[in-house]
Amino acid sequence: FKENRKDDIWLVDFYAPWCGHCKKLEPVWNEVGIEMRNMGSPVKVGKMDATSFSSIASEFGVRGYPTIKLLKGDLAYNYRGPRTKDDIIEFANRVAGPLIRPLPSQHMFEHVQKRHRVLFVYVGGESPLKEKYIEVASELIVYTYFFSASEDVLPEYVTLPELPAVMVFKDGTYFVYDEYEDGDLSSWINRERFQGYLHVDGFTLYELGDTGKLVAIAVIDDKNSSVEHTRLKSIIQEVARDYRDHFHRDFQFGHMDGNDYINSLLMDDLTIPTIVVLNTSNQQYFLPDRHIESTEDMVQFINNILDGTAEAQGGDGLLQRIKRIIYDAKSTIVSVFKSSPLLGCFLFGLPLGVISIMCYGICTADTEGEVFEHEGAKKESGDRELTDEGSEEEQEEEKNGKYTELSDGELKQKDIMEKKKD
Repeated sequence: FKENRKDDIWLVDFYAPWCGHCKKLEPVWNEVGIEMRNMGSPVKVGKMDATSFSSIASEFGVRGYPTIKLLKGDLAYNYRGPRTKDDIIEFANRVAGPLIRPLPSQHMFEHVQKRHRVLFVYVGGESPLKEKYIEVASELIVYTYFFSASEDVLPEYVTLPELPAVMVFKDGTYFVYDEYEDGDLSSWINRERFQGYLHVDGFTLYELGDTGKLVAIAVIDDKNSSVEHTRLKSIIQEVARDYRDHFHRDFQFGHMDGNDYINSLLMDDLTIPTIVVLNTSNQQYFLPDRHIESTEDMVQFINNILDGTAEAQGGDGLLQRIKRIIYDAKSTIVSVFKSSPLLGCFLFGLPLGVISIMCYGICTADTEGEVFEHEGAKKESGDRELTDEGSEEEQEEEKNGKYTELSDGELKQKDIMEKKKD
């Protein structure tokens, strides 16, 4: 494979045998291989145990499992989308094909426009803008398609101020790239590659982090058709549509089904339905300080965020990182015990038992040592007292000796007095 891989286009799943996500992907990957072969795709599908062939995995920058890459010549393209059969096949066909796909007729343009919700088109001849367009396409082909067309192929409702031009067709209309207002072409395409309003999931939110935009989400239950759930979703949709010119450079709008993912992201328990604005670049988030009743309330909330009057929560500071570590550890333990109580007891009970025994042994050893030291000190003190003062018998004899000496003196003095009298 290493010697001949450049002769073909390869779609490779780098996996680890012990990885649970890899095992979950395996049946999907088998379906991808079968369908790619049946449709006559030039892409060869394979998988490699990255733990057995670590040098090759390292060469392609594999750092996690599973990692899906499309290898085309000297280039390796990472796949970061949902791990479904259709999404993976669509990625492979897009990246394996031409970098810039020509649209030779209006019929072809209409056909492509029906198939793709977001469509980037270069219009014009050779120019520095086209060279830049090709450069950006080689980088962002993993996310979206890039096309080229002549002006007469475009729909009649399209008017261009000048040529050459780069356009994006989405949300039922089109927008023309303006270097002076939109800045770098790569940044503009990266911002515009999403529809104005999205159904946001974990993968989409991860990709939105590359755009630098804040993400305004209505967190609802799609199965709940109550007025409140429907109303919040409609408010976000109206703001995305009617206030695009005001907010599209700074905000992405959408809704999320359920609050499980958002709870783990914010480390908080949000009651749905609700609205939250995420800053994926620094993990901050904003919650409205009052109930959102109308589109005007939502616009006011967004303006408060832009002018800095809305209170930001979360972030990536030290305290938040510590909180994240504790939260992740707690979540991991709870999930393990829920899925397999016996495995949880073994994984966490055994280490705790060993640590407890070690702590008990250390504490017991210290206590016995203190007792021995105390008794030794007491014995030394007693010996010192005996050495300094002598035994009780010696003290008694000394005392008796003093009484004897006093008695003899008194007798001598009495004899002297009697002699004087004589």
